[in-house]
Amino acid sequence: ADPMGPARDNTERGHGLMRTTPALDITSLHSFYQQGGSIFEIIEAVFARISEVNDPGIFLHLADKKSLIVEAEKLGAYDPAKPLFGVPFAVKDNIDVAGMPTTAGCPDYTYHPDKDATVVRLLKEAGALVIGKTNLDQFATGLVGVRSPYPIPRNAIDPTLVPGGSSSGSAVATAHGIVSFGLGTDTAGSGRIPAGLNNIVGLKPSVGALSSTGVVPACRTLDCVSIFSLTVDDAWRVFSVAAQQDETDAYSKDLPAKGYGSSPPVLKIGVPALQDRKFFGDEAMAAAYSDALKTLEEHGHHIVEMPFADFYDAANLLYEGAWVAERYAAVQSFFDTKEESFHPVTREIYRGAKSLTAAEAFNGFYALQALKKK
Repeated sequence: ADPMGPARDNTERGHGLMRTTPALDITSLHSFYQQGGSIFEIIEAVFARISEVNDPGIFLHLADKKSLIVEAEKLGAYDPAKPLFGVPFAVKDNIDVAGMPTTAGCPDYTYHPDKDATVVRLLKEAGALVIGKTNLDQFATGLVGVRSPYPIPRNAIDPTLVPGGSSSGSAVATAHGIVSFGLGTDTAGSGRIPAGLNNIVGLKPSVGALSSTGVVPACRTLDCVSIFSLTVDDAWRVFSVAAQQDETDAYSKDLPAKGYGSSPPVLKIGVPALQDRKFFGDEAMAAAYSDALKTLEEHGHHIVEMPFADFYDAANLLYEGAWVAERYAAVQSFFDTKEESFHPVTREIYRGAKSLTAAEAFNGFYALQALKKK
């Protein structure tokens, strides 16, 4: 599969000319605009691509095409001062977009925000256009992308595979070349696993680098808005725009993008020791992982094997005690009155938190701190 390629064969007739629309990586898109291409052509190409992909599980809400055209008219001619000028993007439906419903993958939870999440506002101000809100594992609880009451997005590489979650729709939309990038969230892998499963880039920023104001929380102390893109450079461009401290978010930090130089550095890369790798019988994945490590070494990087048992123990804490309770706390009043509205798997996870005690939460914090020190 070629995530850079889906749009390259689309042609749009405009102003008496037949023009081939570009791939949707930002460099190609801006080159298209510099050469006289219009945002209106890109909007038409995006909606044509949605029809071509024909996957009802990707978007839970699409922007009105006429409204997008009005936004494009406001942007005017190509403006290099707007780093995301005319760039279409998708937003996971636990992140607010003014004028679009937020469901968090639960129809009964739906509300209609009157303003954008901070990160969405910053991207719009840089010239980007929201195409729609995307499907997810309900309340961002899951890594598979199938815990949704809506149709399940189909994996863009192999429809027999799960799309990955919880940010399934944004990853699939980006991989199909419907949008240039997508926003997800990442608490325990939700912005990287679907990227890996759909052959695109997934960036999980440091906690607090991107504001979570306007984001339905999963675990507030751990949540990150994440970025899906077609290239590393695109992910960095989006991050550079969105990484701004936000006084409305208690967890926001001043962690601006500082660049990574003109060439990749030589890295020391820690990987699970051979005996600690778990592939659950998937020999193809085990072989692919080994091949990836060899490729990194061929590029001059140093692979360092490290015992991984403590990392597994830390990961398991997320599904025990404090952090399950934190998920419940985020939607406690809704859960307590509308428990039947939850996906069956999600319901069982949240229900388990109701019997947890504060003492168990503190024991979880102590266990994590001990693992960090170790």
